[in-house]
Amino acid sequence: MSDVTIYHNPACGTSRNTLALLREKGVEPTVVEYLKAGWTRAQLEDLLKRMGASAHDILRKRGTNAEALGLTDPNASDEALIAAMILEPVLVNRPIVVTAKGAALCRPPELALGLL
Repeated sequence: MSDVTIYHNPACGTSRNTLALLREKGVEPTVVEYLKAGWTRAQLEDLLKRMGASAHDILRKRGTNAEALGLTDPNASDEALIAAMILEPVLVNRPIVVTAKGAALCRPPELALGLL
């Protein structure tokens, strides 16, 4: 299968396991190390649309300053979360896998199998 992308953090065990699972299934995805590459508003909005999710659904709370920034408040807008995610890419949970079938936050890694 071609045209598979994984938004990956090599320091994350779940992300590494998801990448390994894809490769085990014969898929060599495009690997985007989003902590280095960063995010654009258009990218995040497209991912959320494909996932049928809100920015709250992909917000990484653990190991970030999301709570201190007020982003964990259920009333925080998607607009505010996306703006923060652009400034601090670590605020996006990982890994996110994208295929022609859609996109998903693959926690656990096996969620990627539904996209193949």
